[in-house]
Amino acid sequence: MKKSALYTRTGDKGTTSLVDGTRVAKNSARIEAYGTVDELNSFIGVLIASDPLTADDRTLLTDIQARLFDIGSYLAAGNEEMTLRLTPRLDASLATLEQTIDALDAEVPALRCFVLPQGVASAAAAHLARAVARRAERRILDFSNEVDPAVLRYINRLSDYLFILSRHCNFIAGIGDIPWTAAIHNS
Repeated sequence: MKKSALYTRTGDKGTTSLVDGTRVAKNSARIEAYGTVDELNSFIGVLIASDPLTADDRTLLTDIQARLFDIGSYLAAGNEEMTLRLTPRLDASLATLEQTIDALDAEVPALRCFVLPQGVASAAAAHLARAVARRAERRILDFSNEVDPAVLRYINRLSDYLFILSRHCNFIAGIGDIPWTAAIHNS
């Protein structure tokens, strides 16, 4: 069996190929959009490798990774056929995210202040992934305001899920939220 080449040299001058073969600059808005989604997916992988997480957390996060691959493929191709297949899948995953957000939120104390993005490894990783999700949302909008609305809904809700997951990870570890105290208001 022949191994695939890990390098092609076709991108050595700062361009890459889209799904249809069109060459575009690696810093184009489209590449920035799906590149940031890929980065988010990698941070979700780091989160999966962190503790403490439940088996259910890891299962949902793995599903999220699959949806992020779907979104990256959609952004790379952007054709109507992909939209027709993507929207129902994202809407179903969105419903799961919202149910999970509500369940986790019911388990943790009410949020009374801004919290610092730290705590146990899984909480810190969730905060990092949340920040990358917010950036992915901005990059997707930079690319096009005509992106399938299901993509924007999903990425937006994903950042909400990652925030409550970070709080829940700290809660189950017994350390709770780490409150932010604004130094500028205390002087």
